[in-house]
Amino acid sequence: MKPYIKPYALLILAVAFISACKVSKDVATPKAELPANFRNAANTSDTSSVADIQWKSFFTDVTLQKLIDSAIAKNYDMQIAVKNIEASQLLFKQVKWNYVPQLDLNVTANTNRPSDNSLNGLSTKSFLRTSHVEDYNANLALTWEADIWGKIRNQSRSALASYLQTAEAKKLLQTNIVASVSQGYYNLLMLDDQLAIAQKNVKLNDSTLRIIRLQFDAGQTTLLAVQQAEAQRLSAAQLVPGFEQNIAIQENAIKILTGSLPDRIERTVRLEDVAIPDNLSAGVPSIVVSRRPDVKSAELALTIANANVGIAQANMYPSLTITGSGGLNTFKASNWFTIPGSLFGTVAGAVAQPLFQHRQLKTQYKVALVDREKTVLQFRQSVLNAVGEVSDALVKIEKLKTQQAIIADRVSTLQKATSNANLLFRNGQATYLEVITAQSNVLQSELDLATVQNARLNAVSDLYRSVGGGWK
Repeated sequence: MKPYIKPYALLILAVAFISACKVSKDVATPKAELPANFRNAANTSDTSSVADIQWKSFFTDVTLQKLIDSAIAKNYDMQIAVKNIEASQLLFKQVKWNYVPQLDLNVTANTNRPSDNSLNGLSTKSFLRTSHVEDYNANLALTWEADIWGKIRNQSRSALASYLQTAEAKKLLQTNIVASVSQGYYNLLMLDDQLAIAQKNVKLNDSTLRIIRLQFDAGQTTLLAVQQAEAQRLSAAQLVPGFEQNIAIQENAIKILTGSLPDRIERTVRLEDVAIPDNLSAGVPSIVVSRRPDVKSAELALTIANANVGIAQANMYPSLTITGSGGLNTFKASNWFTIPGSLFGTVAGAVAQPLFQHRQLKTQYKVALVDREKTVLQFRQSVLNAVGEVSDALVKIEKLKTQQAIIADRVSTLQKATSNANLLFRNGQATYLEVITAQSNVLQSELDLATVQNARLNAVSDLYRSVGGGWK
C-alpha cells in the first residue's frame, strides 16, 4: 500500500524549495580603483599608518586630551548618534520576528436579537425556543506568510546593514570631533601667540614714539614723524582687541563642541611647544580606504540597495499566506468550556497575486534598480574622496614645513634688522621711516609664522582624520 501524503505536506515542501531560490541577483561591491601609494607620500614602502595610533597617543597635550574626552562623552551629536544605534538595533531585532507566524488570542461574547418577523427571528424561535442568539468564542488565530521570494530575508539584510551604518556613522562623527577639537585648540594657541606678538609690538612702538616726540620737542624732527609713528602704534594696537575677540569666540566654539557652556579654556603650552612628528605615514591606500567609516557606510548602503531591489521584485510575485485558528465555540455560556464538544479548528491557505498594482510595483522595482546604480556611484565617489583627502593632507604637511622654515628665517632676519634700526635711529644714523618700516615688517612676519605653524598642525590633524584615525 502506497503511503498517503496530504496535500498541505506537498505545499510545505514546495514552499521550502522555492524559498531556497533568489529572485534577484546582488550587485557585488565594486573593486575600488586605488593607486599603489598616495601622492606626496614620503615613504612609499612603509605600510604602517598613523590611523593605527589611538587618539590619546597621537594627541599628547594633556589639556587637549581632556577637551577631546569631554567632547566624545558630552557632545550632543555624539549622544544622538548613540541613540540612533539603539533605535536601529531595536528595529533589527524586530525584523527577525518576521519569520515567526503571527499568533493572536481572541475571546469574544456577543448576543444578537433578530426581528420576530425576520427569517432569522422565526428560525431562532422555532429551533432554540428563544428570541435572541448568544455566541461565545475563545480561539488562537495563526497567520504566516511564506518567504517564498526572499522578501523577509532581504528585510533582515537591510535592517542589519542599517544598524551597522549607524555604528559607522558614530565612528565618522568621532573622527570629525577629534579633528575639530584639536584644530580648534591649535587655533586658540595661534591666537594666543598672535595676541602676544601684537602686544609686544605695541610696546615697541610706544618706545619709538617717545623717542620721536623727544626729538620733535628738541626740534630735531618734524610733526609728520610724530604722526606717522603714532599711526604705526595705533595700527598695532587695533590688532589686540581683534585677537582677544577671536580668542573668546574660539573658546566658546570648543566649549560647545565639548557639550559645555561657553567659558574660558585654561592652557599651559604655547604653539611652538607642540611637537610635530617628522615622519607621518599614511599607509597603503587599500587599507586606509577600508578603515574609513564613510567608505564602510557607503559599502553598507549598497547592501541595503541590493536588499531593496529584492524586496521590490518579490512584491510583484504571488504571496502565500497560511492561516489557522482553533479554540472553543458555543451558543450557551454553560457549555463554553465543554471539551471536546465545544472544540473547533480551521486551516486555510491563500495565494495573492497583484493585478492592477503590477504597473506600480514594476515602477518601484525599476526605481530600486536606479537607486542601486546611484549607490554604486556614491561608493566610488567616497573612495575617490578618501584618496584625495589623504593626498591633500600629505602635500600640505610637506609644503607647510618648508614654508615654516622660510618664514622662521625671515622673522629672525627682520628681528635683527629692527634691533639695528632702533640702535641706528638713537644714534642719528637712521630715519624714523626706516624704524617704522622695520617694525611693521617684523610684526607681519611674526604673525605669518604663527599662522603657518597652526596650518601645519591642522594639516597633521586632517591627515589623522582622513586616514580613518580617531574613532579607536
